[in-house]
Amino acid sequence: MAAKTAPEIAREFAQATLSLAPVIILGSGASASHGVPGMWPLAVQLSSAVTPIDWGTEEVAEWSKFKDRLAAKDDLETALSAVRLTDRQTAFVASETRAFLLPADLTVLERLLEDRRSLPLSRLFKHLFTSTHRTLHVVTPNYDRLAEYAADAAELSTFTGFSQGYLQTRARSPDQRMHIRGEAARTVCVWKVHGSLDWFQDQDNQIVGVRAAGTVPDGFTPLMITPGIDKYRLTHGEPFRTVLGCCDKALEQARAYFCVGYGFNDEHVQTKLVERCDRDSVPLVVITKELSPTAKAFLKAGRCRRYLALEESGTGARAYTHDTPDGFDMASEPIWQLAEFLDMTIGVST
Repeated sequence: MAAKTAPEIAREFAQATLSLAPVIILGSGASASHGVPGMWPLAVQLSSAVTPIDWGTEEVAEWSKFKDRLAAKDDLETALSAVRLTDRQTAFVASETRAFLLPADLTVLERLLEDRRSLPLSRLFKHLFTSTHRTLHVVTPNYDRLAEYAADAAELSTFTGFSQGYLQTRARSPDQRMHIRGEAARTVCVWKVHGSLDWFQDQDNQIVGVRAAGTVPDGFTPLMITPGIDKYRLTHGEPFRTVLGCCDKALEQARAYFCVGYGFNDEHVQTKLVERCDRDSVPLVVITKELSPTAKAFLKAGRCRRYLALEESGTGARAYTHDTPDGFDMASEPIWQLAEFLDMTIGVST
């Protein structure tokens, strides 16, 4: 019997990882593939935004420093981390971010209304629930609602830490679920560690979710943690403290991880993942257009003992594994994209 080839071994590893109902980590690349702008387009938008006329001299000076850093080609995270914005400037960044991303988010929903299969994430969710599992965990630093849309299209319940409905309040328990005939519905828990387009907070710290909000409700500000030096301070407040706790629990208990478009550039998400890949040899699969330098450094360092990473190459896709860290060309198809990856692992969609 002929020995298995590296591509065959990689394919079997991917299939085995999915069979473990992995925690799914969605990065900005997962949204970018559906037209949601990434960090650099957002940086360009912020640099050209019309700022409020009532900002003080120091606020104007700090904003100018921020724009200068962008002009020097710093990334958004670096540029915002180099300045000290006031609370109202931070709120301004959040509002501008929401206004910029919301149209793309709603376009995804419109496409979904035309074709319920337009999000391959729906197909992944359905496949992972062909088992006795009742809960699937998604961890994401993204603000958009692609994971929620995909679950809706798959006719699955979702839980983000808020109650159901159009006017949502924070759930009293992270185990809150819808029930059908006395049984908990199959639920996709989406842990949005940096907030969501439909989360808001008023001056009295009242927190609400308004799923259908086109504009920011009067008297509220978007509840979204944007890049910058306040990023880690803000996570100590609610609902982020609770969401991060649920995220950590999901990552700590995971039997496998599946990262889609994630660059390993967020300590809020990857700390537990890295620990368990090292300590417990938890299998990891990463698919992305281009592996970030951070991701490559993490994988090559040897702390992840069992992994498969796929990125775009001139021939289709290049694979890296724990046995072949220098990589090999795996397929002529773009299997680094979720739809094609699912075709390879669970079969072509009909």
